[in-house]
Amino acid sequence: MTTLKILTLVAGISFLSSGKPSDIRHSGNNSNNSHLVVRNASSNITIRDNKIQVALLLDTSNSMDGLIDQAKSRLWNIVNTLTTLKYNGQAPQIEIALYEYGNDGIRDENYIRQVTPLTQDLDLVSEKLFALKTNGGSEYCGAVIRDASNNLNWDANEKSMKLMYIAGNEPFDQGKINYKDVITKAKSKNIYTNTIFCGSRSEGIESYWQNGATIGGGKYFNIDSDKKVIYIETPYDIRISECNAKLNDTYIYYGNHGSEYKMKQIVQDKNAETQSVSNLVERTVSKSKKNAYKNEHWDLVDKAEKDAGFITNIKQSELPDDLKGKSSEEIKKRIAIKSAERGKIQKEIEELSRKRQTYIDREMKKRGAGDSDDLGKAIETSINDLARKMGYSSL
Repeated sequence: MTTLKILTLVAGISFLSSGKPSDIRHSGNNSNNSHLVVRNASSNITIRDNKIQVALLLDTSNSMDGLIDQAKSRLWNIVNTLTTLKYNGQAPQIEIALYEYGNDGIRDENYIRQVTPLTQDLDLVSEKLFALKTNGGSEYCGAVIRDASNNLNWDANEKSMKLMYIAGNEPFDQGKINYKDVITKAKSKNIYTNTIFCGSRSEGIESYWQNGATIGGGKYFNIDSDKKVIYIETPYDIRISECNAKLNDTYIYYGNHGSEYKMKQIVQDKNAETQSVSNLVERTVSKSKKNAYKNEHWDLVDKAEKDAGFITNIKQSELPDDLKGKSSEEIKKRIAIKSAERGKIQKEIEELSRKRQTYIDREMKKRGAGDSDDLGKAIETSINDLARKMGYSSL
């Protein structure tokens, strides 16, 4: 919600409540409860910023190497789908969580593990995703859904989109935890469960994967998890990749582990590129989106945008070598320069990505729907469907 809209709303409430002035204040820094409270004598209205939260629950048993490979190849495509959505003209904050289940190497009675919490640290999500290894195991869908729905920091705003995607290839009803009960409870919290069966559509229906999605208010898909993701090269890929190097140069690390995070950014670029040049391009587009790729925990530019006063109190030991000994004003000037550079690069990437997507859409139309049978496309389809139902618009 824009400042103008908030002020207009506050003025209207104040006028309607016997002319008594309203008081506006922020309600703290908890990311799950980030909202604006509008108070007056007769009303107490809470306005929260929306989020789009997605939990990926991936089967990492022996037969699922292809599924993990598709997830690696489609992570940034999924993020970019999310960043096209707006609610009342505002781009919601994007958070991703990652779970694995069905792996005998996990020390848990149900063979499940939270790999990452819901986070905007997408380099962390990428790092952990690329580190996943498959191993034989028992796949308990009900257990992993229960854990994700209960233990992740789901947003309380009813207009936030909260989605779980569980993918696997064994019967959905295995294990002691009743999937119907846990999915029903998740749905009561507006968490929508989508199921992706790695096998034939009929087998997925017979083994209750479709039933899980029906109960969860989500969608059921079946995919060929061994199918290689097909990429369409475009005339814009090289230029976007060049922009990525320039974008990285605008990050100024800080803190005791800042240099490690900066290196992680480079490593995840390389991981994306190992999948394909197109995948690196998708990652670059994601990195240009402020509502998805935020790094205030290690980057001075993002941190200063959130907390301008932070620079005044930063310790010299937390600064990179080329900023040590500099005054606060000199540091602020460097940050301002890098911020302006970043904004310019992000704008160029945005323009190029629109042209690139138009090119891809045209090519996909020529080829037909045969190239869309994979994890990423299933998730993209269900995201857009739920977004329309919840009143979100797409760019």
